[in-house]
Amino acid sequence: MATEVTVPVLGESITEATLGEWLKQPGDAVAADEPIASLETDKVALEVPAPEAGVMGEHKVAVGDTVEVGAVIATIEAGSGSAAKSAPAPAQAKDEPKAEAKPESKTDEPDASITLSPSVRRLVLEHGVDPSQISGTGKDGRLTKADVEDYVKSGAQKAPAAEQATASGASPAPAAASGNRNEERVRMTRLRQTVARRLKEAQDTAALLTTFNDVDMSAVIETRGKYKDLFAKKHGVKLGFMGFFVKAACMALKDVPSVNAQIDGEEIVYHDYADISVAVSAPNGLVVPVIRNAEAMSFADVENTIGDFGKRAKDGTLTMADMQGGTFTISNGGVFGSLMSTPIINPPQSAVLGLHRIEDRAVVVDGEVVVRPMMYMALSYDHRLIDGREAVTFLVRIKEAIEDPARLLIDL
Repeated sequence: MATEVTVPVLGESITEATLGEWLKQPGDAVAADEPIASLETDKVALEVPAPEAGVMGEHKVAVGDTVEVGAVIATIEAGSGSAAKSAPAPAQAKDEPKAEAKPESKTDEPDASITLSPSVRRLVLEHGVDPSQISGTGKDGRLTKADVEDYVKSGAQKAPAAEQATASGASPAPAAASGNRNEERVRMTRLRQTVARRLKEAQDTAALLTTFNDVDMSAVIETRGKYKDLFAKKHGVKLGFMGFFVKAACMALKDVPSVNAQIDGEEIVYHDYADISVAVSAPNGLVVPVIRNAEAMSFADVENTIGDFGKRAKDGTLTMADMQGGTFTISNGGVFGSLMSTPIINPPQSAVLGLHRIEDRAVVVDGEVVVRPMMYMALSYDHRLIDGREAVTFLVRIKEAIEDPARLLIDL
């Protein structure tokens, strides 16, 4: 008797998702709890595990279809995994020409017998590598994104092509003529659709305004350089710049509570805690997991949390709970080389702090022109709730704390 595979509970207030990809095809052997499909919600990609071992049965929905929580999306048939995998062998033996044609398609589509997460599968297709040639370091030997990236960096995937070219005495094929004007249409992921809708809603609803300031990073750079080795030895995590800004933001939010508030109908909701949303890069775009009660955390707690978020974002394992809530957002475009930007708030939050790249610039200090490592900061805010004076004061508090980190210790 076939076992139905249903859409699992996706998280608070999330009732539907989009089927992003089938990881198992009908007839494939399936182990209990092995991922068989990926779902895209408004915030994250989730894998659907097999409820029991057997053989992949019928797909009830197609890629791109919207499915609700509890809906049946596939079936698992009873049977032996080994039998399912060995079934195609006789057909291959009868038809040698087809067997010879298969290797040519390996770079176009990963081997269906290898289970890949959505982010890993996307990377494999992007670089045209054969996943069966890569050693997996993940759970049960599964490939991780880092495994594929390391394989690509090593240049190993280029060896077969080079050997073929040498054997045939032919030169690599020239690039296609530049006169081609090709177009490709790709369906927007559910995450990208949600990001687009929410950002536009923020522009349509909030009275957005951005104020700027710059900050001398000399003191933080000196402090980090002096203590980073001891910090890593004691806490097992690197001392980064973001920890300083998270702690500085917590202190500034306490001094200017409207920046940590939000509008709910005709009421203003103030928070006596700081749940800081930190924008991190994921395969499907930026996501904003939340550091909860950041005001009560140590530098080590903050850095550990951020490091964990970054790793899980790359692996595609962030959960809905990681992203819910948040009272204030910090976005660091500097890691991508941004000099200045006007970030958009993440509703229902009322403000977002944008950080940018650090670069040496000439500034005047005590009447003399000196070179200092400077960074531009931007605070975008909802002017319906936050006055210009409050926004400027908030940025000045951040600037003071970063330029004199001792303030973070004595709460000044």
